[in-house]
Amino acid sequence: MGLRSFFKRKETPPTCSAVILAAGSSERMGADKIMMKLGAMPVLARTVLAFENNELVDEIIIVTRTDRLQEIADLCYKNGLHKVKQVIGGGATRMESALAGVSAVRHDAELIAIHDGARPLVSQEVITRTILAAKQYRAAVPAVPSTDTLKAVDENGMIVGTVDRATTVRVQTPQIFEADLIKGALTKAAEQGLALTDDCAAMDMMGVKTRVVEGDPENIKMTTPNDLIAAEAIVKSRGDWYANRTWV
Repeated sequence: MGLRSFFKRKETPPTCSAVILAAGSSERMGADKIMMKLGAMPVLARTVLAFENNELVDEIIIVTRTDRLQEIADLCYKNGLHKVKQVIGGGATRMESALAGVSAVRHDAELIAIHDGARPLVSQEVITRTILAAKQYRAAVPAVPSTDTLKAVDENGMIVGTVDRATTVRVQTPQIFEADLIKGALTKAAEQGLALTDDCAAMDMMGVKTRVVEGDPENIKMTTPNDLIAAEAIVKSRGDWYANRTWV
């Protein structure tokens, strides 16, 4: 039974728009990471497909650099990514790009998912789990437990304390929120000139607690060349779902 069939019997399914952030400079990767091939396809295409294939996602907005707008629009059109409704230019910071993306979603969206374009291995389970939690709690993020010992350091690089890793997690994306809530929070942050690197921080400003749900250690972000090696190993271990699909 599909999720939408289940909701028809229980309650109205959430209307979720996905904003994919792909406007970064890729400085640490040394190349344009979102257009690098990962298995059979570009990283960004694999990311978008994860949301294209989720039945609780109604539309996708891609936010990228202005010099890549046509290239990415063509990629989506030629490869039948029908849920992609707009490809728009981002801002100078991640927060500005997120604000541009949430401002472009359909007016009746109940929820908005904000996802890093460089996280191509996000699973359907993580997307769905986070959407359902956001519907219930207004704000939800996937996360995995911290496994390393965490230390607090001062401005001189000296350790000043140990952080209890039992109460810390490594937050992933998609981060999903009530649409009006995240629009208002990001607008407020922009008006105050804040440079937030995490959308949950915008919720903190609004006094809204974010629900943490189970993430996935394989939902890694592509930042350095070593991440590409790890991602290729994950794709191989899963069996490349899209190995036989031709990309143009």
